[in-house]
Amino acid sequence: MGEQVKERFRDSIGTIDESGKRNFIFPKKPKGKLYNYRTYVSWFLLAFLLAAPFIKIKGNQFLLFNVIERKFHIFGFPFWPQDFHLLVISLLVSVVFVILFTVVFGRIFCGWMCPQTIFMEMVFRKVEYLIEGDRSKQIKLEKQAWDAEKIRKRVTKWIAFFLISFIISNVFLAYIIGSDEVLAYITEGPFAHIGLLLKLLAFTAVFYFVFAWFREQVCIIVCPYGRLQGVLLDNKSINVAYDFVRGEGDNGRKKLRKDENRDELGHGDCIDCKQCVQVCPTGIDIRNGTQLECINCTACIDACDEIMDKSGFERGLIRYASENDIEKKEKFKFNARLIAYSVILTILVGVLITMLFLRNDVEATILRLPGQTFQSTETTVKNVYTVKLINKTTEDIDDVEIKLISHEGEIIMVGGPLNVKKQGLKEGTLFIEINKKDLNSSKEKLKIGIYSKNKLIETTSTNFTGPLKIN
Repeated sequence: MGEQVKERFRDSIGTIDESGKRNFIFPKKPKGKLYNYRTYVSWFLLAFLLAAPFIKIKGNQFLLFNVIERKFHIFGFPFWPQDFHLLVISLLVSVVFVILFTVVFGRIFCGWMCPQTIFMEMVFRKVEYLIEGDRSKQIKLEKQAWDAEKIRKRVTKWIAFFLISFIISNVFLAYIIGSDEVLAYITEGPFAHIGLLLKLLAFTAVFYFVFAWFREQVCIIVCPYGRLQGVLLDNKSINVAYDFVRGEGDNGRKKLRKDENRDELGHGDCIDCKQCVQVCPTGIDIRNGTQLECINCTACIDACDEIMDKSGFERGLIRYASENDIEKKEKFKFNARLIAYSVILTILVGVLITMLFLRNDVEATILRLPGQTFQSTETTVKNVYTVKLINKTTEDIDDVEIKLISHEGEIIMVGGPLNVKKQGLKEGTLFIEINKKDLNSSKEKLKIGIYSKNKLIETTSTNFTGPLKIN
Protein backbone atom coordinates (compact mmCIF):
# COMPACT_ATOMS: atom_id res chain seq x y z
CA MET A 1 0.00 0.00 0.00
CA GLY A 2 2.87 2.35 0.89
CA GLU A 3 4.42 1.79 -2.51
CA GLN A 4 1.13 2.62 -4.21
CA VAL A 5 0.95 5.95 -2.36
CA LYS A 6 4.57 6.66 -3.19
CA GLU A 7 4.03 6.00 -6.87
CA ARG A 8 0.65 7.75 -7.15
CA PHE A 9 2.13 10.67 -9.06
CA ARG A 10 2.78 8.37 -12.01
CA ASP A 11 -0.96 7.71 -12.50
CA SER A 12 -2.17 11.31 -12.98
CA ILE A 13 -1.15 14.71 -14.27
CA GLY A 14 -1.25 18.05 -12.50
CA THR A 15 -3.99 19.47 -14.70
CA ILE A 16 -6.54 16.76 -13.77
CA ASP A 17 -8.00 16.46 -10.27
CA GLU A 18 -9.01 13.23 -8.49
CA SER A 19 -12.52 13.37 -9.95
CA GLY A 20 -11.11 13.57 -13.49
CA LYS A 21 -12.09 17.21 -14.05
CA ARG A 22 -9.85 20.01 -15.33
CA ASN A 23 -7.62 21.42 -12.62
CA PHE A 24 -6.77 24.97 -13.63
CA ILE A 25 -3.19 25.94 -12.90
CA PHE A 26 -2.41 29.20 -11.09
CA PRO A 27 1.40 29.38 -11.23
CA LYS A 28 3.26 31.78 -8.99
CA LYS A 29 4.94 34.63 -10.83
CA PRO A 30 8.53 33.48 -11.48
CA LYS A 31 11.58 35.59 -10.83
CA GLY A 32 15.31 35.06 -11.00
CA LYS A 33 18.31 35.06 -13.30
CA LEU A 34 17.06 32.43 -15.76
CA TYR A 35 13.61 34.03 -15.92
CA ASN A 36 15.28 37.33 -16.85
CA TYR A 37 17.25 35.58 -19.60
CA ARG A 38 14.03 33.99 -20.90
CA THR A 39 12.40 37.42 -20.91
CA TYR A 40 15.19 38.89 -23.06
CA VAL A 41 15.00 35.97 -25.48
CA SER A 42 11.22 36.35 -25.63
CA TRP A 43 11.45 40.07 -26.40
CA PHE A 44 13.77 39.34 -29.29
CA LEU A 45 11.61 36.52 -30.67
CA LEU A 46 8.39 38.52 -30.26
CA ALA A 47 9.94 41.47 -32.11
CA PHE A 48 11.07 39.14 -34.89
CA LEU A 49 7.69 37.38 -35.09
CA LEU A 50 5.74 40.64 -35.26
CA ALA A 51 8.10 42.36 -37.73
CA ALA A 52 9.05 39.53 -40.12
CA PRO A 53 5.97 39.63 -42.40
CA PHE A 54 6.27 43.41 -42.78
CA ILE A 55 9.96 43.46 -43.72
CA LYS A 56 10.69 43.55 -47.47
CA ILE A 57 13.90 42.54 -49.24
CA LYS A 58 13.99 43.63 -52.89
CA GLY A 59 10.22 43.80 -52.82
CA ASN A 60 9.85 40.31 -51.31
CA GLN A 61 8.25 39.71 -47.94
CA PHE A 62 10.87 38.41 -45.50
CA LEU A 63 8.69 35.41 -44.56
CA LEU A 64 5.59 34.34 -46.47
CA PHE A 65 3.76 31.01 -46.42
CA ASN A 66 0.90 31.54 -48.85
CA VAL A 67 -0.33 27.97 -49.20
CA ILE A 68 -3.48 29.05 -51.06
CA GLU A 69 -1.62 30.70 -53.95
CA ARG A 70 1.46 28.49 -53.46
CA LYS A 71 3.82 31.39 -52.88
CA PHE A 72 6.59 31.08 -50.33
CA HIS A 73 9.29 33.54 -49.28
CA ILE A 74 12.05 32.37 -46.98
CA PHE A 75 14.35 35.16 -45.75
CA GLY A 76 13.34 37.25 -48.77
CA PHE A 77 13.98 34.52 -51.36
CA PRO A 78 10.91 33.43 -53.36
CA PHE A 79 10.14 29.72 -53.66
CA TRP A 80 7.64 28.06 -55.98
CA PRO A 81 5.87 24.67 -56.06
CA GLN A 82 8.63 23.57 -58.44
CA ASP A 83 11.03 23.98 -55.49
CA PHE A 84 9.12 21.40 -53.45
CA HIS A 85 12.22 19.20 -53.22
CA LEU A 86 13.95 22.01 -51.31
CA LEU A 87 11.06 22.11 -48.87
CA VAL A 88 11.35 18.36 -48.31
CA ILE A 89 15.09 18.62 -47.60
CA SER A 90 14.47 21.59 -45.29
CA LEU A 91 11.88 19.62 -43.33
CA LEU A 92 14.26 16.67 -43.03
CA VAL A 93 16.97 19.02 -41.73
CA SER A 94 14.51 20.44 -39.19
CA VAL A 95 13.39 17.00 -38.01
CA VAL A 96 16.94 15.69 -37.56
CA PHE A 97 18.01 18.91 -35.82
CA VAL A 98 15.06 18.67 -33.42
CA ILE A 99 15.89 15.02 -32.71
CA LEU A 100 19.57 15.81 -32.05
CA PHE A 101 18.73 18.85 -29.94
CA THR A 102 16.17 16.89 -27.90
CA VAL A 103 18.51 13.95 -27.29
CA VAL A 104 21.09 16.36 -25.84
CA PHE A 105 19.01 19.08 -24.15
CA GLY A 106 15.52 17.63 -23.77
CA ARG A 107 12.54 19.94 -24.21
CA ILE A 108 14.44 23.22 -23.78
CA PHE A 109 12.99 24.55 -27.07
CA CYS A 110 9.50 24.46 -25.52
CA GLY A 111 10.48 26.60 -22.55
CA TRP A 112 12.62 29.17 -24.35
CA MET A 113 11.60 29.48 -28.01
CA CYS A 114 8.20 27.93 -28.65
CA PRO A 115 5.63 30.59 -29.72
CA GLN A 116 2.97 28.92 -27.53
CA THR A 117 5.12 29.30 -24.41
CA ILE A 118 6.33 32.79 -25.29
CA PHE A 119 2.83 34.16 -25.86
CA MET A 120 1.37 32.29 -22.88
CA GLU A 121 4.06 33.03 -20.28
CA MET A 122 5.49 36.32 -21.52
CA VAL A 123 2.35 38.06 -22.80
CA PHE A 124 -0.96 36.62 -21.59
CA ARG A 125 0.30 35.49 -18.18
CA LYS A 126 1.92 38.89 -17.52
CA VAL A 127 -1.36 40.62 -18.39
CA GLU A 128 -3.11 38.24 -15.99
CA TYR A 129 -0.66 39.02 -13.19
CA LEU A 130 -1.15 42.74 -13.83
CA ILE A 131 -4.96 42.56 -13.63
CA GLU A 132 -5.62 39.75 -11.13
CA GLY A 133 -2.41 39.63 -9.11
CA ASP A 134 -0.10 36.73 -8.24
CA ARG A 135 -0.99 33.10 -7.50
CA SER A 136 -2.68 33.58 -4.10
CA LYS A 137 -4.83 36.46 -5.35
CA GLN A 138 -5.85 34.52 -8.47
CA ILE A 139 -6.89 31.50 -6.41
CA LYS A 140 -8.85 33.76 -4.06
CA LEU A 141 -10.54 35.47 -7.02
CA GLU A 142 -11.43 32.09 -8.54
CA LYS A 143 -13.22 31.02 -5.36
CA GLN A 144 -14.80 34.43 -4.86
CA ALA A 145 -18.48 35.05 -5.66
CA TRP A 146 -19.30 37.01 -8.80
CA ASP A 147 -19.30 40.42 -7.13
CA ALA A 148 -18.35 43.77 -8.68
CA GLU A 149 -14.59 43.21 -8.16
CA LYS A 150 -14.54 39.80 -9.81
CA ILE A 151 -16.68 40.92 -12.76
CA ARG A 152 -14.50 44.00 -13.29
CA LYS A 153 -11.24 42.06 -13.22
CA ARG A 154 -12.46 39.15 -15.33
CA VAL A 155 -14.10 41.34 -18.00
CA THR A 156 -10.99 43.54 -18.18
CA LYS A 157 -8.82 40.44 -18.61
CA TRP A 158 -11.10 38.94 -21.26
CA ILE A 159 -11.13 42.19 -23.28
CA ALA A 160 -7.33 42.44 -23.05
CA PHE A 161 -6.95 38.79 -24.12
CA PHE A 162 -9.30 39.37 -27.07
CA LEU A 163 -7.40 42.45 -28.26
CA ILE A 164 -4.04 40.66 -28.01
CA SER A 165 -5.50 37.65 -29.85
CA PHE A 166 -6.79 39.97 -32.57
CA ILE A 167 -3.33 41.54 -33.01
CA ILE A 168 -1.72 38.08 -33.19
CA SER A 169 -4.33 37.07 -35.79
CA ASN A 170 -3.45 40.03 -38.00
CA VAL A 171 0.24 39.13 -37.85
CA PHE A 172 -0.49 35.43 -38.41
CA LEU A 173 -2.65 36.27 -41.44
CA ALA A 174 0.14 38.48 -42.81
CA TYR A 175 2.35 35.38 -42.94
CA ILE A 176 -0.30 33.55 -45.00
CA ILE A 177 -1.88 36.06 -47.39
CA GLY A 178 0.85 38.71 -47.32
CA SER A 179 1.37 41.90 -45.34
CA ASP A 180 0.18 44.08 -48.25
CA GLU A 181 -3.27 42.47 -48.09
CA VAL A 182 -3.47 42.96 -44.32
CA LEU A 183 -2.32 46.60 -44.54
CA ALA A 184 -4.92 47.24 -47.25
CA TYR A 185 -7.54 45.79 -44.92
CA ILE A 186 -6.41 48.15 -42.16
CA THR A 187 -6.26 51.30 -44.30
CA GLU A 188 -9.41 50.69 -46.32
CA GLY A 189 -11.45 49.55 -43.34
CA PRO A 190 -12.77 46.13 -42.32
CA PHE A 191 -16.15 46.55 -44.04
CA ALA A 192 -14.43 46.80 -47.42
CA HIS A 193 -13.01 43.31 -46.79
CA ILE A 194 -15.77 41.35 -45.07
CA GLY A 195 -14.32 37.98 -46.09
CA LEU A 196 -10.94 38.88 -44.62
CA LEU A 197 -12.59 40.19 -41.44
CA LEU A 198 -14.38 36.88 -40.94
CA LYS A 199 -11.06 35.02 -41.31
CA LEU A 200 -9.45 37.32 -38.77
CA LEU A 201 -12.27 36.78 -36.30
CA ALA A 202 -11.97 33.00 -36.76
CA PHE A 203 -8.23 33.13 -36.06
CA THR A 204 -8.87 35.45 -33.11
CA ALA A 205 -11.37 32.98 -31.63
CA VAL A 206 -8.82 30.15 -31.94
CA PHE A 207 -6.03 32.14 -30.27
CA TYR A 208 -8.37 33.40 -27.55
CA PHE A 209 -9.53 29.84 -26.82
CA VAL A 210 -5.94 28.58 -26.64
CA PHE A 211 -4.53 31.31 -24.39
CA ALA A 212 -7.58 32.07 -22.25
CA TRP A 213 -8.76 28.51 -21.56
CA PHE A 214 -6.81 25.65 -23.16
CA ARG A 215 -3.40 26.99 -22.13
CA GLU A 216 -0.87 24.40 -20.92
CA GLN A 217 -3.06 21.62 -22.34
CA VAL A 218 -1.56 22.48 -25.75
CA CYS A 219 1.86 21.38 -24.50
CA ILE A 220 0.51 18.32 -22.68
CA ILE A 221 -2.16 17.00 -25.05
CA VAL A 222 -1.80 18.55 -28.52
CA CYS A 223 1.89 19.14 -29.14
CA PRO A 224 3.58 16.07 -30.69
CA TYR A 225 6.99 17.26 -29.51
CA GLY A 226 6.14 16.25 -25.95
CA ARG A 227 5.48 12.68 -27.12
CA LEU A 228 8.70 12.74 -29.13
CA GLN A 229 10.60 13.69 -25.99
CA GLY A 230 9.55 10.50 -24.24
CA VAL A 231 11.02 8.43 -27.07
CA LEU A 232 14.29 10.31 -27.47
CA LEU A 233 15.39 11.06 -23.92
CA ASP A 234 17.67 8.75 -22.00
CA ASN A 235 19.72 8.91 -18.79
CA LYS A 236 22.41 10.94 -20.57
CA SER A 237 20.10 13.74 -21.77
CA ILE A 238 20.45 17.12 -20.05
CA ASN A 239 17.15 18.31 -18.56
CA VAL A 240 15.79 20.51 -15.84
CA ALA A 241 16.29 17.92 -13.11
CA TYR A 242 16.01 17.59 -9.34
CA ASP A 243 19.13 16.31 -7.59
CA PHE A 244 17.40 13.56 -5.62
CA VAL A 245 20.70 12.29 -4.18
CA ARG A 246 21.40 15.59 -2.49
CA GLY A 247 17.79 16.58 -1.92
CA GLU A 248 16.52 13.38 -0.31
CA GLY A 249 19.50 12.22 1.72
CA ASP A 250 19.03 8.92 3.53
CA ASN A 251 15.69 9.71 5.18
CA GLY A 252 14.02 11.91 2.56
CA ARG A 253 13.08 15.58 2.41
CA LYS A 254 11.89 17.47 5.49
CA LYS A 255 10.68 20.94 6.49
CA LEU A 256 13.49 23.18 7.77
CA ARG A 257 13.61 23.69 11.52
CA LYS A 258 15.82 26.13 13.38
CA ASP A 259 19.14 24.87 14.80
CA GLU A 260 18.62 21.26 13.62
CA ASN A 261 21.48 19.21 12.17
CA ARG A 262 19.99 17.74 9.01
CA ASP A 263 23.11 15.66 8.29
CA GLU A 264 22.81 13.82 11.60
CA LEU A 265 19.08 13.32 11.04
CA GLY A 266 19.80 11.96 7.54
CA HIS A 267 17.65 14.47 5.66
CA GLY A 268 18.59 16.07 2.36
CA ASP A 269 18.70 19.72 1.33
CA CYS A 270 15.09 19.78 0.06
CA ILE A 271 13.00 21.51 2.74
CA ASP A 272 9.70 20.56 1.06
CA CYS A 273 8.65 24.19 0.54
CA LYS A 274 6.86 23.28 -2.71
CA GLN A 275 7.95 26.53 -4.37
CA CYS A 276 9.07 24.53 -7.42
CA VAL A 277 5.52 23.17 -7.73
CA GLN A 278 3.84 26.55 -7.28
CA VAL A 279 5.80 28.27 -10.07
CA CYS A 280 5.41 25.41 -12.59
CA PRO A 281 3.16 26.47 -15.51
CA THR A 282 2.09 22.87 -16.12
CA GLY A 283 1.50 22.01 -12.46
CA ILE A 284 4.05 19.22 -12.02
CA ASP A 285 6.37 18.37 -9.15
CA ILE A 286 9.85 18.26 -10.67
CA ARG A 287 10.98 16.15 -7.68
CA ASN A 288 9.09 13.22 -9.19
CA GLY A 289 11.65 13.02 -11.99
CA THR A 290 11.52 13.80 -15.72
CA GLN A 291 7.90 14.06 -16.83
CA LEU A 292 6.07 14.52 -20.10
CA GLU A 293 4.53 17.82 -18.97
CA CYS A 294 7.88 19.50 -18.17
CA ILE A 295 8.71 22.14 -20.79
CA ASN A 296 12.14 23.02 -19.33
CA CYS A 297 11.07 26.62 -18.61
CA THR A 298 13.53 26.80 -15.63
CA ALA A 299 11.00 28.55 -13.34
CA CYS A 300 11.58 25.84 -10.72
CA ILE A 301 15.35 26.39 -10.88
CA ASP A 302 14.99 30.08 -10.01
CA ALA A 303 12.46 29.35 -7.26
CA CYS A 304 14.63 26.64 -5.69
CA ASP A 305 17.83 28.73 -5.89
CA GLU A 306 16.08 31.53 -4.00
CA ILE A 307 15.02 29.12 -1.24
CA MET A 308 18.53 27.62 -1.08
CA ASP A 309 19.98 31.11 -0.59
CA LYS A 310 17.55 31.84 2.25
CA SER A 311 18.19 28.43 3.85
CA GLY A 312 21.96 28.69 3.65
CA PHE A 313 22.36 25.74 1.29
CA GLU A 314 24.24 25.56 -1.98
CA ARG A 315 22.36 26.44 -5.17
CA GLY A 316 21.69 23.87 -7.86
CA LEU A 317 19.35 21.45 -6.08
CA ILE A 318 17.29 21.80 -9.25
CA ARG A 319 19.47 22.46 -12.30
CA TYR A 320 20.27 21.47 -15.86
CA ALA A 321 21.71 17.99 -15.49
CA SER A 322 21.38 14.43 -16.73
CA GLU A 323 20.23 11.54 -14.54
CA ASN A 324 23.66 9.95 -14.88
CA ASP A 325 25.27 13.22 -13.74
CA ILE A 326 23.07 13.30 -10.62
CA GLU A 327 23.26 9.63 -9.71
CA LYS A 328 26.70 8.59 -10.98
CA LYS A 329 28.48 11.97 -11.42
CA GLU A 330 29.04 11.15 -15.09
CA LYS A 331 29.49 14.23 -17.26
CA PHE A 332 27.91 14.53 -20.68
CA LYS A 333 29.73 12.80 -23.53
CA PHE A 334 29.04 12.40 -27.23
CA ASN A 335 28.00 8.79 -27.81
CA ALA A 336 27.51 6.78 -30.99
CA ARG A 337 23.87 7.83 -31.36
CA LEU A 338 24.69 11.54 -31.18
CA ILE A 339 27.56 11.14 -33.64
CA ALA A 340 25.23 9.35 -36.09
CA TYR A 341 22.60 12.11 -35.82
CA SER A 342 25.29 14.78 -36.25
CA VAL A 343 26.68 13.10 -39.38
CA ILE A 344 23.18 12.77 -40.91
CA LEU A 345 22.42 16.42 -40.10
CA THR A 346 25.70 17.59 -41.63
CA ILE A 347 25.03 15.63 -44.84
CA LEU A 348 21.48 16.98 -45.13
CA VAL A 349 22.61 20.58 -44.54
CA GLY A 350 25.32 20.13 -47.18
CA VAL A 351 22.78 18.77 -49.68
CA LEU A 352 20.38 21.65 -48.94
CA ILE A 353 23.07 24.32 -49.37
CA THR A 354 24.25 22.72 -52.62
CA MET A 355 20.70 22.56 -53.99
CA LEU A 356 20.09 26.19 -53.03
CA PHE A 357 23.18 27.28 -54.93
CA LEU A 358 22.18 25.18 -57.95
CA ARG A 359 18.59 26.47 -57.89
CA ASN A 360 17.62 28.16 -61.15
CA ASP A 361 16.19 31.67 -61.15
CA VAL A 362 14.14 30.83 -64.22
CA GLU A 363 12.31 27.57 -64.82
CA ALA A 364 11.05 26.53 -68.24
CA THR A 365 8.71 23.72 -69.18
CA ILE A 366 8.03 22.86 -72.84
CA LEU A 367 5.50 20.10 -73.55
CA ARG A 368 3.83 18.87 -76.73
CA LEU A 369 0.26 20.09 -77.04
CA PRO A 370 -2.03 17.19 -75.98
CA GLY A 371 -4.08 15.62 -78.77
CA GLN A 372 -1.94 17.09 -81.55
CA THR A 373 0.12 15.02 -83.97
CA PHE A 374 3.12 16.15 -85.98
CA GLN A 375 2.73 17.87 -89.31
CA SER A 376 4.92 16.53 -92.10
CA THR A 377 5.93 17.97 -95.46
CA GLU A 378 8.34 16.56 -98.06
CA THR A 379 11.35 18.01 -96.21
CA THR A 380 10.31 19.03 -92.69
CA VAL A 381 8.41 17.88 -89.60
CA LYS A 382 6.60 20.32 -87.30
CA ASN A 383 5.22 19.88 -83.74
CA VAL A 384 3.23 22.30 -81.62
CA TYR A 385 4.09 22.89 -77.95
CA THR A 386 2.99 24.80 -74.88
CA VAL A 387 5.68 26.70 -73.00
CA LYS A 388 5.55 27.78 -69.36
CA LEU A 389 8.18 30.17 -67.96
CA ILE A 390 8.47 30.93 -64.23
CA ASN A 391 10.50 33.95 -63.16
CA LYS A 392 11.70 33.42 -59.57
CA THR A 393 13.73 36.64 -59.48
CA THR A 394 12.77 40.13 -58.30
CA GLU A 395 13.34 41.66 -61.75
CA ASP A 396 11.38 41.49 -65.01
CA ILE A 397 12.81 39.31 -67.79
CA ASP A 398 12.26 40.91 -71.19
CA ASP A 399 12.67 39.80 -74.81
CA VAL A 400 12.70 36.08 -74.05
CA GLU A 401 13.63 33.97 -77.07
CA ILE A 402 13.64 30.19 -77.34
CA LYS A 403 16.21 28.44 -79.55
CA LEU A 404 17.22 24.89 -80.43
CA ILE A 405 20.59 23.79 -79.10
CA SER A 406 20.83 20.10 -79.97
CA HIS A 407 19.39 20.21 -83.51
CA GLU A 408 19.26 22.41 -86.53
CA GLY A 409 15.77 23.80 -86.95
CA GLU A 410 13.43 26.67 -86.26
CA ILE A 411 11.27 27.68 -83.30
CA ILE A 412 8.35 29.96 -84.03
CA MET A 413 6.79 31.73 -81.05
CA VAL A 414 3.11 32.54 -81.38
CA GLY A 415 2.83 36.25 -80.54
CA GLY A 416 6.56 36.94 -80.68
CA PRO A 417 9.10 37.13 -77.82
CA LEU A 418 7.81 36.73 -74.26
CA ASN A 419 8.15 39.13 -71.32
CA VAL A 420 7.96 37.58 -67.87
CA LYS A 421 7.22 39.81 -64.88
CA LYS A 422 9.17 39.44 -61.65
CA GLN A 423 7.98 36.42 -59.66
CA GLY A 424 5.54 35.87 -62.48
CA LEU A 425 4.46 33.06 -64.75
CA LYS A 426 4.05 33.30 -68.51
CA GLU A 427 2.51 30.71 -70.81
CA GLY A 428 2.55 30.57 -74.57
CA THR A 429 2.50 28.41 -77.68
CA LEU A 430 5.32 27.63 -80.08
CA PHE A 431 6.08 25.50 -83.12
CA ILE A 432 9.29 23.54 -83.61
CA GLU A 433 10.21 22.66 -87.20
CA ILE A 434 13.12 20.36 -88.06
CA ASN A 435 14.38 19.02 -91.38
CA LYS A 436 13.68 15.30 -91.85
CA LYS A 437 17.29 14.57 -92.68
CA ASP A 438 18.33 15.82 -89.21
CA LEU A 439 16.04 13.35 -87.43
CA ASN A 440 17.47 9.95 -86.50
CA SER A 441 14.28 8.39 -85.08
CA SER A 442 10.55 8.90 -84.77
CA LYS A 443 11.00 10.25 -81.22
CA GLU A 444 13.96 12.41 -80.33
CA LYS A 445 15.07 14.38 -77.32
CA LEU A 446 15.60 18.06 -78.02
CA LYS A 447 17.74 20.38 -75.93
CA ILE A 448 16.36 23.89 -75.92
CA GLY A 449 17.85 27.17 -74.67
CA ILE A 450 15.96 30.09 -73.12
CA TYR A 451 17.57 33.44 -73.95
CA SER A 452 16.94 36.97 -72.71
CA LYS A 453 18.53 39.73 -74.75
CA ASN A 454 20.72 37.08 -76.42
CA LYS A 455 21.96 35.76 -73.07
CA LEU A 456 21.33 32.11 -72.15
CA ILE A 457 19.42 32.01 -68.86
CA GLU A 458 18.08 28.45 -68.78
CA THR A 459 18.06 25.17 -70.66
CA THR A 460 15.35 22.54 -70.87
CA SER A 461 14.42 19.53 -72.98
CA THR A 462 11.37 18.06 -74.68
CA ASN A 463 10.38 15.22 -76.99
CA PHE A 464 9.96 15.65 -80.75
CA THR A 465 7.93 13.11 -82.71
CA GLY A 466 8.06 12.45 -86.43
CA PRO A 467 7.32 9.79 -89.04
CA LEU A 468 8.69 6.32 -88.48
CA LYS A 469 12.04 5.97 -90.26
CA ILE A 470 12.33 2.90 -92.51
CA ASN A 471 15.84 1.78 -93.44
